[in-house]
Amino acid sequence: MARAVRSGVVRARGLEFPTLEAGDGPLVLCLHGFPDHLESFRHQLPVLAAAGFRAVAPCMRGYAPSAIPKGGGYQTAALAEDAIAIIEALGYDDAVVFGHDWGALAAYGAALAAPQRVRALVTAAIPYGPQFMTAFTTNYTQQRRSWYMFFFQTPFAEAAVAYDDFAFLERLWADWSPEWRWPEEAMMRVKETFRRPGVLEAALGYYRAAFNPALQDPRYAVLQGRMLMEPIDVPAMVLHGADDGCIGVELLEGMDAFFLRELRVEIVPGTGHFLHQEAPDAVNRLILDFLRA
Repeated sequence: MARAVRSGVVRARGLEFPTLEAGDGPLVLCLHGFPDHLESFRHQLPVLAAAGFRAVAPCMRGYAPSAIPKGGGYQTAALAEDAIAIIEALGYDDAVVFGHDWGALAAYGAALAAPQRVRALVTAAIPYGPQFMTAFTTNYTQQRRSWYMFFFQTPFAEAAVAYDDFAFLERLWADWSPEWRWPEEAMMRVKETFRRPGVLEAALGYYRAAFNPALQDPRYAVLQGRMLMEPIDVPAMVLHGADDGCIGVELLEGMDAFFLRELRVEIVPGTGHFLHQEAPDAVNRLILDFLRA
């Protein structure tokens, strides 16, 4: 059945990315964030399939043993290049790219690097523009929200996150989406992902590469320098939870200046950082309305 969710693997850039997908038609590539995995889009895949799309959610690099690159390489420009390569590996010239959290940064980078490959852009929970990074030095409230990023730079972060069967992840979800009562099955499945060899180290590697240039591959230097700085020439919709405890909604201010085409901003009331899981019906309506328009 076209709407049934099925599993698979896509091979790109020398890595094997496990996938979940549903439907047939134009491609919607769904990119997850932290602490999460490809099942993050379990509410979106069948709905997009029913609307006539082929919705594919790959694991991000490092989130499966087969997708862990030799020598690391977790900077955002590498994630963007992964997204472009996966679109091509799936046999498409272009795609709608829907990214949440780190997946949103990958989506922005893909749209910046190869706008011809990104037909439309949908992101959730992460704004675009230099004000995002500037907030880490100028916005005390955001500094408090982002304490974990600095903690992840330490050598004992792996032990702390894994302690007591990854209770750390539950506490992050609770802080970031304070009104959400997630299904126990959902958290159990996320923990299963993080128990796999190398996944936790890879996930923390995203944050370490973001703050330590020595961990960034010079092959990506040009794209890395453009990200969050140069305008994007792709129609876009940015979704954000009104009660996001991870990234403050005030960081969306001024984004209009960094989109050359249509930008639609939607603040979803009563939701936090994982808004696409917390209020899937509302988020799905917004996505389909944007894509139909």
